[in-house]
Amino acid sequence: MTPQEKAAGKALSRLQRHGGTALWLAIGLPLVSGGLLVWQASSLARVIGRAVEGRTPVEALLPTVGIVLALLVLRAGISALGDWLGTFAAEAIKRDLRESLFSALLSRSPRRRDQPDSGAAVTAIVDQVEALDGYFARYLPAAGQAALLPLVFGAIILPLDWVAGLLFLVSAPLIPVFMALVGWGAQAATDRQAQALTRLSGRFADRLRGLLTLKLFGREAAEIHGIVSASESLRRRTLGVLGIAFLSSAVLEFFAALGVAGVALYLGLTFIDFLHLRSSPLTLELALFLLLMAPEVYNPLRLLAAHYHDRASAKAAIVEIERQLGALPAEPTPLSDIAPRAGRAIALDLAGLTLRTPDRQRVILSETSLSVPAGQHIAVLGPSGQGKSTLLEAIAGLRACEGDLLLDGENLEAWSEEDLRARTFLLTQRPRLIHASIAENIALARADATRAEIEQAAEKAGVAQFAAALPEGLATVIGEDGVGLSGGQAQRVALARLFLRDAGLILLDEPTAHLDAETEAAVMTAVLDYARGRTLIVATHSQAVAARFDKAWRIAGETLLPVALPAHKKGVA
Repeated sequence: MTPQEKAAGKALSRLQRHGGTALWLAIGLPLVSGGLLVWQASSLARVIGRAVEGRTPVEALLPTVGIVLALLVLRAGISALGDWLGTFAAEAIKRDLRESLFSALLSRSPRRRDQPDSGAAVTAIVDQVEALDGYFARYLPAAGQAALLPLVFGAIILPLDWVAGLLFLVSAPLIPVFMALVGWGAQAATDRQAQALTRLSGRFADRLRGLLTLKLFGREAAEIHGIVSASESLRRRTLGVLGIAFLSSAVLEFFAALGVAGVALYLGLTFIDFLHLRSSPLTLELALFLLLMAPEVYNPLRLLAAHYHDRASAKAAIVEIERQLGALPAEPTPLSDIAPRAGRAIALDLAGLTLRTPDRQRVILSETSLSVPAGQHIAVLGPSGQGKSTLLEAIAGLRACEGDLLLDGENLEAWSEEDLRARTFLLTQRPRLIHASIAENIALARADATRAEIEQAAEKAGVAQFAAALPEGLATVIGEDGVGLSGGQAQRVALARLFLRDAGLILLDEPTAHLDAETEAAVMTAVLDYARGRTLIVATHSQAVAARFDKAWRIAGETLLPVALPAHKKGVA
């Protein structure tokens, strides 16, 4: 067993506690049913033995027949209840695990280098967690039965007939041995199948996101062929896993049938006086009891083998989840809205800062220093792809960097996540809009914002101008990522969030992208008025926007170079 498989087994054991009482009852009820089974088999053998050998009247046998029927119904009810409790416990475990994984994913920076692809993350949280269902709902109860019931049945049978007991003791252990041998191959095949599923899901999600680009460059046919090939590979791997599972069941059925046939042969030869291994005569009641119990001795082991692949699937799922999302969190990560907090302007100091692209293949800034006093407004110029967005994200704590990045003289790493988010505001180049009304999208900046404050923010960002022409104004519902709005309108909706914050450090990435010159000037006037007394850093490629700032810098040659600005009053178009 590899270290990963051992770790996965320990992780599954830790997850059991989330099943609560329902899981323990699901494991314990089959054991109770096994005890009732002995009583049922004994009662049925007694009825037939007394009716055939003792010629007991039917009326005298009716109470025992009633007990047999009652036990049959009771065991069916216990079995149904156990199945329901197992399913309930498995659903509770999966729900808690999904909440833990999702909250942990949300708590991480979306720009972390180890952040998984969206398709891989979805597959891990949805499909791989779902693969744990069989382990908790079926495998654990079956494992409990296989561990105890054959021993209990053997202990009951051995004093009654040592030959039958010996047959059970010899044949029953062969089943787990061959299950383990088959299980090694099943685990390896299941691991490969889980990885193939993750790769296919990630590839499909990425291609779906880039469908327009693929169509524009005529690559849709090639990508369809690639996805079909990957799907076929996954199909073959899945069938391979099922083939091993069927082989495991076939091996088990062979040994179980061999054991039952051995007991039946022994009893038959004893009845015809061909074997004389007993010291006392073999009664019909005892023989029937042994025949009834023979398949039941193997049944827990057969049930375990039938669900043994659930264990392999669960281990493979845990390994794949941890490969994509990291170690399983013990508890859900507490998440709460961070309310904006008023405070003085925040000074920024860069000292020996080295910043690389997310793939770390290119250096954007090398040993760069910059000082932005509290309350100063600066622009960072440069064409697209020069690293302006990466610099802003590093200042906001969303990108890793080397060197010193100080906010108010304190290293960025010393700032808690709550303080950093409460005191800063970042507008990215591609802001996130959700499927909700325009007003609700603006209110994401502050949960307790009043309607009047939202309308005022919309007015300053120029949202009110185009919203007035919409059927329901600010109450108009837009689609995910601003579907229903133009690029400039979506940018202004996101920018309106700034006016609901009281940030000491404002970071704006191309805030006037997609805007005409007149709208750009009006929006920048509102932003600069609002940013008085606050530190403002804007990444832009527009010389007209940069000309309205206190200072401007350009990213060039892996450093920041000052840019001479026209000598006119800031804030005047």
